[in-house]
Parts: sequence; structure tokens; C-alpha cells
Amino acid sequence: MRINASHDGASKAVSDSRNELIMMSTPPETAKSPGEKGRLHPDRIESEILANERTFLAWVRTSIAVMSLGFIISRFSLWMREMSSGMSPAMHLRHTGISAALGEGIIGLGGVLTAFAAWRYHVVNRAIERAITVIVLTAAAVVIVYMVILANTA
Repeated sequence: MRINASHDGASKAVSDSRNELIMMSTPPETAKSPGEKGRLHPDRIESEILANERTFLAWVRTSIAVMSLGFIISRFSLWMREMSSGMSPAMHLRHTGISAALGEGIIGLGGVLTAFAAWRYHVVNRAIERAITVIVLTAAAVVIVYMVILANTA
């Protein structure tokens, strides 16, 4: 922001406060540089916790949908047998096809997705807890040092 030389100190203070406001309204990045990927910014820990929970719930919801699809596919052969016996009682299907095995495989995939979601949730949650621990311990050390310095000067 450009300030003319004819402006007084009050207008400079106003422009400086605008710059501060712009800088404060800019959301902090989670990483300070590309080499520090995965580092949490102290001001965003709460949002990271909530985002982690939302991601976990989305994975669980997806795995439930996949398991439901697997159940429907596995029951397709049973439905085909029922339909064929309803149309022609003399006709019997002996071979169930691959729908039962395919459906069971997809149900298993849904279970694996749930296990992966739980594992990933705990990995990210531990990283968040470590960041919180470091921040709290650093704050405690700063307060202790401040109290010692204050006690020695009094």
C-alpha cells in the first residue's frame, strides 16, 4: 500500500492496521515450506481434528456402501434362481455363477476399507496429539522460564 509524504501519522497507522488485518485474515498454512509437509500449524489443530474425524466417517460410509453392493451382488444368483423357478417350475439352475464369490470378495473389500480407515484415523490422530503435546510443553517451559526470571528480578 502506498502512502504519500503529505499524510500524517494517523493515516499511516490506519494503513498499517489495514495491512495487519489483511495479513491476519489470510489463513495460515499447515506447512511452513514444501520440505515441512505434514506439519500442523498451532492455530489449526482443532480444524485438523475435525477434518480427520470427517475423513474417517467418509471412509466408513464408503465401506458400508461397498459392503452393501457386495451383498446385493452375492444375492443376485439367489434372485435369479427364484425368478427362473417362478417362470418355469421345471427349469432349475444348478450353477450359481460367480456372483456369490464376487459379492463375498466385495464385502471383504469393504471390511478392508474400514480397517484402513481406522488405521489412518489413528495415525493422523497421533500426529495431532504429538503436535498438541509439543505446543503445551513449549508453553509450559516458556512460563517456567518467565517465572524464574521474574522471581530473580524481584
